[in-house]
Amino acid sequence: MSVTRESEALSGHGLDVARIRADFPVLHKPVNGKRLAFLDSGASAQKPQCVIDAERECYESYYANIHRGVYQLSQRSTQAYEGVRPIVQRFIHAADEREIVFVRGATEAINLVAQSFVRPKLNPGDEILITEMEHHANIVPWQMIAEETGAKVVVAPIFDNGELDMAAFRERLTARTRFVSVVHVSNTLGTINPVEEIITLAHERDIPVLVDGAQSAPHMPVDVQAMGADFYCFSAHKTYGPSGVGVLWGKLEHLEAMPPYQGGGDMIRTVSFEKTTYAAPPQRFEAGTPNIAGTIALGTALEYIESVGREAISAHEHGLLEYGMEALAEIDGMRFIGTAEHKAGVISFVLEGAHPHDMGTILDMEGIAVRAGHHCTQPLMTRYGVPATVRASFGMYNDRDDVDQLVGGLRRVKEFFG
Repeated sequence: MSVTRESEALSGHGLDVARIRADFPVLHKPVNGKRLAFLDSGASAQKPQCVIDAERECYESYYANIHRGVYQLSQRSTQAYEGVRPIVQRFIHAADEREIVFVRGATEAINLVAQSFVRPKLNPGDEILITEMEHHANIVPWQMIAEETGAKVVVAPIFDNGELDMAAFRERLTARTRFVSVVHVSNTLGTINPVEEIITLAHERDIPVLVDGAQSAPHMPVDVQAMGADFYCFSAHKTYGPSGVGVLWGKLEHLEAMPPYQGGGDMIRTVSFEKTTYAAPPQRFEAGTPNIAGTIALGTALEYIESVGREAISAHEHGLLEYGMEALAEIDGMRFIGTAEHKAGVISFVLEGAHPHDMGTILDMEGIAVRAGHHCTQPLMTRYGVPATVRASFGMYNDRDDVDQLVGGLRRVKEFFG
């Protein structure tokens, strides 16, 4: 599994964005007769040609079910599928490839941890600590198991600028806290949370921590061992890979102690009508036929990201963030939602006199793809007193032309609404 493009993405001190954009076919397709400015990578990133080719090659050349066949196609598919685990291991600096569990996405990863690791430990009055900036996927699973067990979900508040109130977080970390689950980078605010500090505080009380890395894995270096987390998860579709695939990393000691999340084929050691014994991790948590081709293409996507370099990607996107915030601030009636000091390439805003959905529609006519809505963070919208925002989120393929196009589109919005 190799990335066919040359890994010469750097030009001077920045990215050769023109060369990167050439790898993404969809970016060369006009939208409403205009150049596409794709600014919704926070929802789902576009796919480079090598990823598309990897998935297609699997189906065209060697697809078969894995782990079960002795024939050549099955053996080749199995080898390609299992070959992705060491790629993920290197990508997040895990200690052991057995700690890499393939799931359908970050949402399933969180649900797996909630049901298999946390729920059996909960008693009435116990608490699960999250933050006010969480995605619904890191709220609802905890509410579900709290309702089933009599436990309680406790929320650490944020400041107006979108930063986590660490003093309040410490206060809410009590003898009743059984688990902490926190987003690494907010999908709505762009806030980069101090996860190392959060984990240290929790571990001082022997409280395990899950980090939702859906918005960090594609955009910055990640080292789960240095971070100290107990679990970390991310989705393929945000890391320039296919949808329907994701990764849960967990410390091997936790995974070995966890019961299966789902039952079925491929997660068993033996089955009889009297008793079933389970496979060791990670197979224990991978019941049924997985998204084989999608997982293989995920490996290609991670290799592509590494060929560009996450340090370079992070620096490039931060430069776009600064340029974008400065340019958008010049528009009358602009209000930013999320202005944390440590912030990733996400800009959420509202504009006086225009509903976000109307703005999204007008911007689309100008070839600009942004997100308009609550971004699966309805409690956060309530916190800021708005029903929705417009969100522009950057990927490695974005440049200042995209930002300029967004600014021009918003000026059209202002003209339309007077």
